[in-house]
Amino acid sequence: MTEFWLISAPGEKTCQQTWDHMMVATTRTNNLSTNHKFNIPDLKVGTLDVLVGLSDELAKLDSFVESVVKKVAQYMADVLEDSRDKVQENLLANGVDLVTYITRFQWDMAKYPIKQSLKNISEIISKQVTQIDNDLKARASAYNNLKGNLQNLERKNAGSLLTRSLADIVKKEDFVLDSEYLITMLVVVPKTGYADWQKTYETLAEMVVPRSTNLLFEDHDSGLFSVTLFRKALDDFRHKARENKFTMRDFQYNEEELKADKEEMTRLSTDKKKQFGPLVRWLKVNFSEAFIAWVHIKALRVFVESVLRYGLPVNFQAMLLQPTKKTMKKLREVLNELYKHLDSSAAGIIDSAMDIPGLNLSQQEYYPYVYYKIDCNLLDFKL
Repeated sequence: MTEFWLISAPGEKTCQQTWDHMMVATTRTNNLSTNHKFNIPDLKVGTLDVLVGLSDELAKLDSFVESVVKKVAQYMADVLEDSRDKVQENLLANGVDLVTYITRFQWDMAKYPIKQSLKNISEIISKQVTQIDNDLKARASAYNNLKGNLQNLERKNAGSLLTRSLADIVKKEDFVLDSEYLITMLVVVPKTGYADWQKTYETLAEMVVPRSTNLLFEDHDSGLFSVTLFRKALDDFRHKARENKFTMRDFQYNEEELKADKEEMTRLSTDKKKQFGPLVRWLKVNFSEAFIAWVHIKALRVFVESVLRYGLPVNFQAMLLQPTKKTMKKLREVLNELYKHLDSSAAGIIDSAMDIPGLNLSQQEYYPYVYYKIDCNLLDFKL
């Protein structure tokens, strides 16, 4: 499982004791989770008012950054198309897989200097991730347009003979060109109607050139035949062909247009290949940046919430728990028993959503200890 519970509890005589008690409760007898200490540096506390305001701002920022992390991951999967199984190996943070990054988390002092106030650090993260979000929109839009135009052209060159482009099927020598009186038309004939076509095409109208039909191409259901006739017999021929379930395609051979279509296809295909490499590299780099920012926000939230709940001086142990699906319920009960003395009002709210009119708490979970979830399963599909 790739779900982690980031929790904190107040330091007892020492923070090590808090850790030891949690380890005994969750691993010594029942192995409910894999646990790691989560290192948060000595951040600047600021005033209580600032902390309360920041608590709300960080909750919003957390949701926003998570959404950007997921967007970048999902777009990586979209861009890699047939190589979706390779997506996970590209979703790294600081060059390591996400589980390793979280379980060995170290605060990035260069990106987020701890001499800055908590508010400043949150603003640095907000600006950074907003920029990634804006860049992603621009890059995705450009690449999607290119991909869409290419797919439209490819679609035109596939599908039924009744609708598909004929540019890559016909040749110049299939047509009578530059004649004042004669014209070559293309007719789609169902495979079951080949014999009827050969028998009747010369008599569908006057002035059809005898023995002028040729089968140019076949798909599963139909064949594409050419036929040459006098221009003035065209309307009559079209009408009679329709009556006999033969479909005429409106196609005039124009070498310049066909050449332009082929060149456009080649250009779009080349452009897509050129953009692919740099785009994947950008997505890898910025996924890493966004994910790292997201985990730092979780760290900030644990710090702020722990100070607000447990008071000053700062004295708490942050801990990262990785439960299994089977042990989640039992782990909740054990943690609740271990920490219920911290907040008796929260003890009865295990796994039940708080739904207070006017407060958007229905999606949040409240426990007697500080708790935030980090879910590393960031994609809509299972790899």
